[in-house]
Amino acid sequence: MPASICSPHDIATLLERWLTARLEPAALAWLDEKLQAVAAGDKKTLFLSFGLTARKVGKNDLKLNSDDLAAASTLRPGWNPRFWTVDQAARVLFVLKFPATEAEPFVAVLDQLFAAGEVHELVALYQGLPLYPHQSALQLRCAEGQRTNIPAVFKAIAHHNPFPSEQLNEDQWNQLVLKCLFIGIALDPIFGIDDRANARLAKMLTDFAHERWAAKRQVSPELWRCVGPFADDAMLNDLEHVLKTGTEPERQAATLALESCPAPRAAQLINTSGLNPYHLSWSIIAAAST
Repeated sequence: MPASICSPHDIATLLERWLTARLEPAALAWLDEKLQAVAAGDKKTLFLSFGLTARKVGKNDLKLNSDDLAAASTLRPGWNPRFWTVDQAARVLFVLKFPATEAEPFVAVLDQLFAAGEVHELVALYQGLPLYPHQSALQLRCAEGQRTNIPAVFKAIAHHNPFPSEQLNEDQWNQLVLKCLFIGIALDPIFGIDDRANARLAKMLTDFAHERWAAKRQVSPELWRCVGPFADDAMLNDLEHVLKTGTEPERQAATLALESCPAPRAAQLINTSGLNPYHLSWSIIAAAST
């Protein structure tokens, strides 16, 4: 089903199925009671229950199997709840159960949850962004959220989340990628990282690399992932520099970046590198860089 018309009702049903199979009877009874009130539009119950969720249902991992993950991605392309916990699933379920016929009142309620949320609540709320109704009305919320200084909250937006790649404009997207590198968060778990690569981002990233080099600081090998497809002569010079002076993960990254570059010089540089790009992947490079 296309992401733009995914059904919050169907997603809520799937979350309920997972939680029913994992919660103790007392926790499940509490959740069922509160969900009924929230589905009837009881905002007070929504706010109170949202804050009590972890205490009532616990924080265990959902421990989803391959069939569960396949069901998730079928209902909502790009949704990957592999690392979710039961309290996160329950909190997202509360949001999905609240009536959302019109965008403005729904977003107003959601904004109240974000404004009052502590770290764990914010993580759940941002993980749920791709599942909520009125997706286009939540773009500003996502853009504002990525300004956070809390790594766990930023990762909830940037990693395993299709919402940014679908809804953020180019400037917002580029800032998200650059911030990942600035604070030392991996690029590989970013959904749509290759599809949303662009020439302006490539220039921003090479400028950032120059700043790091000038300060005698390390440059993440992953930086070059979004540079290769748009590499001009100056960027090719940078990649050649990495090939000649970089660590092994950096040289591997430069080789993969060159593989994605259409310029004839890129193929020449690969030939002189002694590395075979067909034996490399960005996931391997990301794992070696952590």
